[in-house]
Amino acid sequence: MLFEHALHGPAPKPVSFETLETATRQYALNLAAQMLESALNADHSDYVGPFCRCNCGNEARYAGRKSKTVVSVVGEMTLSRAYYLCDHCGVGWFPRDQRLKLGRGSLSTGLTRMVGTTAALVSFKEADELLGTLAGVNVGAKHVERAAETLGAEIAVREQAEASVGKPCSRTMYLGMDGTGIPMRSQELVGRSGKQADGSAKTREVKLVTIWSADGRDKEGLPVRDVGSVSYNAAIESAASRDTDDTLSDFAYRVEREATRRGFNAADQRVIIGDGAKWIWNIADELFPGAIQIVDLFHAKGTISTVAKDIFGIDSEYGQQWAKKRRDELEEGRIEDIFEALQPHLKSYKEVRSCRKYLLNNKHRMQYPTFRRQGLVTSSGVVEAGCKLAIGTRLKRSGMHWSLNGANSIIALRCCKLSNRYDDFWQKRLAS
Repeated sequence: MLFEHALHGPAPKPVSFETLETATRQYALNLAAQMLESALNADHSDYVGPFCRCNCGNEARYAGRKSKTVVSVVGEMTLSRAYYLCDHCGVGWFPRDQRLKLGRGSLSTGLTRMVGTTAALVSFKEADELLGTLAGVNVGAKHVERAAETLGAEIAVREQAEASVGKPCSRTMYLGMDGTGIPMRSQELVGRSGKQADGSAKTREVKLVTIWSADGRDKEGLPVRDVGSVSYNAAIESAASRDTDDTLSDFAYRVEREATRRGFNAADQRVIIGDGAKWIWNIADELFPGAIQIVDLFHAKGTISTVAKDIFGIDSEYGQQWAKKRRDELEEGRIEDIFEALQPHLKSYKEVRSCRKYLLNNKHRMQYPTFRRQGLVTSSGVVEAGCKLAIGTRLKRSGMHWSLNGANSIIALRCCKLSNRYDDFWQKRLAS
């Protein structure tokens, strides 16, 4: 066409390479969609006869062909599908939809996978923009949201149903637990107490378990997590349990499943890292007896710094010196010296009494010189980073407010993606 204009007509207006490239790609996608649509509609193998067996055990009758518009990785297609209806139970279905795994949605399997990939990493609006820019497919933010949450819910169900026994990736395996709040819709907070001035809540806590190895060493010889060794598993669910309960809490079961997948109990050396939260150590005692338990060194130091400010004031230079000396004693394993320094302030400050109790309850988890000699990690940085990476980066952005089901679905989707299990999930999904 451009050559004909050059020979017989006025010179065409200059067209940028980017414009030609975009137009060519869109033309190719449209052509591919037409070819795929024609091929599928010419195939009537989804018609299996005038009758077929229904799941209820009765016969379902062929009730004609019905059309459905499907959005695929190459664009929209209108597919003709055989429809079977069971007059006994009233259930109808399309064999072609089952074969193509379309479900009730209008996205193809390939596009659903792309939606899951993008929505696990960025907001629904941004995911829709990425699909349009990079794949040339227009889905719509609400459609991305519905598809991603449906996919995440399916991943969550599979996560609970499947927990194959894995092998540890190292002789020493680490397991950390923590919690972080995410903003929720008002209907998800009715009757819940929180940290607002009026006692109400704006968030609900996501509980996270992460497992990793740390055989590598930095320039100072300190252990660092091994690249690719980290896995995440999280949900908004209870970690509370009582001594009289016959079963574990929901989150404890989640921790147990993740530990099974990673072969945590098969490691020669098992290490549990966390802050001072009682629920963490209750789960550790229940599920992993004999494992080394370590309170995060920086959290313990922070507790001492806070107490120093309560006693001496925020801007007290003497208080800062006092706190540094206590932190040094902590790192050196001299817990008794800290008790002695706290003693004169016990009667005057509630915070001091709480700090002493915290140190007393966790004394065996604060043997930092021993842990260092063993070459062990003493910081929960991987866990805290996991809370930010797996949860905060995606679910705590400005303006976001989640439903319980929606949050748990996206958390499951994101953890699956970040733990390098997304491809495995799709292989099993397509094979089922």
